[in-house]
Amino acid sequence: MFHLIWVLIIGALIGVIAGAITSRGMPFGWIGNILAGLIGAWLGQRLLGTWGPSLAGMALIPAIIGAIILVLVVSLILGATTKRRA
Repeated sequence: MFHLIWVLIIGALIGVIAGAITSRGMPFGWIGNILAGLIGAWLGQRLLGTWGPSLAGMALIPAIIGAIILVLVVSLILGATTKRRA
């Protein structure tokens, strides 16, 4: 149970980092960030492998790159509704 919570926290942080780097937010707030982090980690590790430091079973650098790709694709699909509010 603790591992699941840890994975969700790390996924949320990866999503927040990706949103900050791209200057775009995910819809649904923290839930969107968690999903972006988890799906981005999966995508990044599939595309780039599992190199670099890892935390909670996720290679951090490929996970962040995958989450950035995901945030950009989602923001292109949804348009201006995903822009981060100031």
